Amino acid sequence: MFKKLSSKELRALKVIQLYLYEFGEMPSVRELMRSLDYKSPRSAQIVIENLLKKGILSKKENGKFQLQEFDISENFGTREQTIKIPLLGNVACGLPIFADENVEAHIPISIKLIRKGYKYFLLRAKGNSMNDAGINDGDLVLIRQQAQANNGDKVVALIDDEATIKEYHHNGKLVVLKPKSKSSKYQPIILTDDFKIQGVVEAVISI
Repeated sequence: MFKKLSSKELRALKVIQLYLYEFGEMPSVRELMRSLDYKSPRSAQIVIENLLKKGILSKKENGKFQLQEFDISENFGTREQTIKIPLLGNVACGLPIFADENVEAHIPISIKLIRKGYKYFLLRAKGNSMNDAGINDGDLVLIRQQAQANNGDKVVALIDDEATIKEYHHNGKLVVLKPKSKSSKYQPIILTDDFKIQGVVEAVISI
């Protein structure tokens, strides 16, 4: 597929990939324009339209773009067998966390990291509330989708329509989501036992 791209399209694709790595979402037309040193947004729009025609990008119902081909293995020089895992952007208010509108890209991940019989997704960590657990701001976190967890598991919780990663503890009718950081600004979140988790952390990918 990449052989069919022009030099301008390849350059734009690299910018999009780096932006996804850094921010966990697609760049806007103007952000792409600035990164490519174009003088007008129309030039960036033309490149995007070409990537759409070639199936590298697709357009979501909310008008945002989604990257269809994003091979993370090329950045590590590997040729392992992979499976595409959705990278979720900011979770939209009122939408389920796994809704297509939240998917920013599909990233190939080695099948060695995947357990059979489970679905997976990727999130980009925000902040340093879990840095003592090896999850730092900007890391990609591979999540095994499930609604149950054991005490001490690192889980993804959806609270007020925002995904957060914390250490799970269940005590009677209470659920405590604990940060793992020496900073006092991060405090535990206390919930009732009808609280539902979204998944459990399987691996952390530092880019």
